[in-house]
Amino acid sequence: MTSNTRFWAPFAARFTLGVAASSVAILALTPRAEAHTPAQNKAVVEARFDAWKAGTGNPFELLADEANWTIEGNSIVSKRYPAKEDFLRAVIRPFNARMSVGIKPAVRSITAESDRVVILFDAAGTAKDGKSYVNTYAWFFRMKAGRVVEANAFFDAIAFNDLWARVTPTE
Repeated sequence: MTSNTRFWAPFAARFTLGVAASSVAILALTPRAEAHTPAQNKAVVEARFDAWKAGTGNPFELLADEANWTIEGNSIVSKRYPAKEDFLRAVIRPFNARMSVGIKPAVRSITAESDRVVILFDAAGTAKDGKSYVNTYAWFFRMKAGRVVEANAFFDAIAFNDLWARVTPTE
């Protein structure tokens, strides 16, 4: 070992340990998507449904931009929508444009387990032709960091298709 190596070795070891400790500290302070508990996921969804019922918000605000929304079954709009905007543009905005009084949810149950939240609810409103729209929905959400990243929706396709075909959307 040369005299230079003997001189620098203790400093190099301390420097390496200092860099490693700093890296660990920086990683600990870096924000990251925290996993929410089932109770937290349920509370977030419940709050959005309460806001929807009060007319001050809606559950679609929980959708991540890249959320996949799949409408199951055989309705006119049944398919997989690969992003939030695709779903809102193809389904939610045209639906709302058919309503004179928007639907209000009456939640029967919200269940949460792991990263999943299931909502069973009835909804009723008035279409622009003056007729009532009533349906029952079951939505299955997969949550990540308090946002919906995947949804599967079930509802009465006959009631939905009737509204969709009967009422022309207007702004």
